[in-house]
Amino acid sequence: MTGTFVEVAAPAAGTATTPAPRRSMWRRVRRLAPPYLYLLPAVVLLVVWTYQPLAQTFYLSFHSWNLVPTSPMREVGFANYIRLLTTPELGESVLRTLVVIGGMLPFTVLMPVVVGLLARRVRGRAAAVYRGLVFAPMLVAPVAGAAVWQWLLDPTSGAVNRLLSTDLNWINTTGTAQLVIIVITGWHVIGFATLVVAAGLTGINPDYSAAAQVDGASRSQITRWVTLPLLSPTLAFLVLMTVLLSAQWTFPLIDTLTQGGPVGATTNLYYLLWEYGFRSHDAGLAAAAGVIFFAVFIVLAALLAGLADRLSHHDD
Repeated sequence: MTGTFVEVAAPAAGTATTPAPRRSMWRRVRRLAPPYLYLLPAVVLLVVWTYQPLAQTFYLSFHSWNLVPTSPMREVGFANYIRLLTTPELGESVLRTLVVIGGMLPFTVLMPVVVGLLARRVRGRAAAVYRGLVFAPMLVAPVAGAAVWQWLLDPTSGAVNRLLSTDLNWINTTGTAQLVIIVITGWHVIGFATLVVAAGLTGINPDYSAAAQVDGASRSQITRWVTLPLLSPTLAFLVLMTVLLSAQWTFPLIDTLTQGGPVGATTNLYYLLWEYGFRSHDAGLAAAAGVIFFAVFIVLAALLAGLADRLSHHDD
């Protein structure tokens, strides 16, 4: 009986065989890794510049420290939070912040919608000039804008008092200081809000308006029942930005024009936090305020985002 022998070549010396499962896993990693590698620098910067300071702020909120490097931090537990929540300044600053938010909504939602709708009727080079004029205040530095407005609102020689035939001290009067801050801040941000509205209007399919016009709808009816509902996601975004950032937008103007006065009339949440940290040198109290504000605004953002998704109409 004759047998057949098959000679199997042995692996060459110095070479190693990789198991098939390991090779397939390595190929899967190489295929899936590039998107995460592209995101890695952004994630590192987010951790270094956002989450690490947030963790340090949370740690500092349980200590007492006067910002002097040679002075040691003293652990105080929840004393900073208790002191913050029992001070009357917090409630007053919350009310002023709500006033700022309510006063900013016309500048970030109502006026930009009107300007955006009117800008659609402007054609040719005039449209670019029109948009440039609306967006120009956004390019002015807040400190420079504050200096110009301070000159315009001067009680003795300001153009505003001359135009209105009054001698009112707009900035140093408790009844008008908050109004001045809101108007100047709105003047700064209305260009950005108008740009967002214009982008939202551009994203609306014109076939809807054309179909409504064929059915006999007037221009005002098309705006009310077609354009505005389809623009609702953009408007919800602007409302969310206004609620979360209005007090932050006013900070450079308050610090330049009023320093929180007169008699605390313009001290909102953000400026109160700054006063605790850099005027009173109470870093622990300022950190506690920052943690509470962060938590409250996170909850507000979640609620507003959910409400916006429920009420918005999307172009499907």
